Amino acid sequence: MASDWSAWPAPAKINLFLHVLGRRPSGYHELQTAFQLLDYGDYVHLRPRADGRVERHGDLAGVPAEADLTLRAARSLQAAVPGSPGADIRVEKRLPAGGGLGGGSSDAATTLVALNHLWGAGLDEDRLAALGLELGADVPVFVRGRSAWGEGVGERLDPLPEDAGAAWYLLVDPGASVSTAEVFGAPELTRDSPAIKISDLRAGEARNDCEPVVRSRWPGVAEALDWLAGFGRARMSGTGGCCFTGFTDEGQARAALDALPGEWAGFVARAVARSPLHEALAEAKRAG
Repeated sequence: MASDWSAWPAPAKINLFLHVLGRRPSGYHELQTAFQLLDYGDYVHLRPRADGRVERHGDLAGVPAEADLTLRAARSLQAAVPGSPGADIRVEKRLPAGGGLGGGSSDAATTLVALNHLWGAGLDEDRLAALGLELGADVPVFVRGRSAWGEGVGERLDPLPEDAGAAWYLLVDPGASVSTAEVFGAPELTRDSPAIKISDLRAGEARNDCEPVVRSRWPGVAEALDWLAGFGRARMSGTGGCCFTGFTDEGQARAALDALPGEWAGFVARAVARSPLHEALAEAKRAG
């Protein structure tokens, strides 16, 4: 068994749109969205250990160990494959908490996919995605590693055409940690949007139903959206608070980043059809 640390990418996602079609009797919302994966995100550092223990190294601000999705993911994989070894886990955070970029979900998915390889557990993608869904609705898209059209609570996934969005994105973090539970619990949230097709998304006939709620309750997000609108159509990812707009080339995106107000953080990322995690997994398999 390998004893050295290995680093695995946990990419960000943006939601090119997010429609809330209704609410299920269970309380979960019926959604329709498009997950666009990016070539930027966190890194999960893993080191297998032979004693069966799963331990976190380093602290994650605001995330106690019992709520850490990477630890829960590793233990879920252990439960699914009795006799699995343990692991040391360290997360290198680059994505903001509460930003709508899927950071925690992506970290969990990377833990599942990478430990499945490092442990030689042998679970297929469908089984890993099912384990991921138990951890969170966004985890399966990261496990499967493809930009996707999502429906249901986000678990029904189909590949997203590469021309559905832009090539490059400027992401802006105004520093607002938005509560997903508060947004979906808001009485003013629209819950009766009609289902659309990919052709509607290409035509610009899509929106984020959560945006009006977040605008009214987190004014910093509204300011970021208004600023981004000077460069193109500004949108919020998921339940926020990160916002984005698309560009045809990297230079345009970086020029906009250079103009970013000093009180906000931001980064430029490339849209990818296949996750950097799966690229790293393929390379690890080639290397033996």
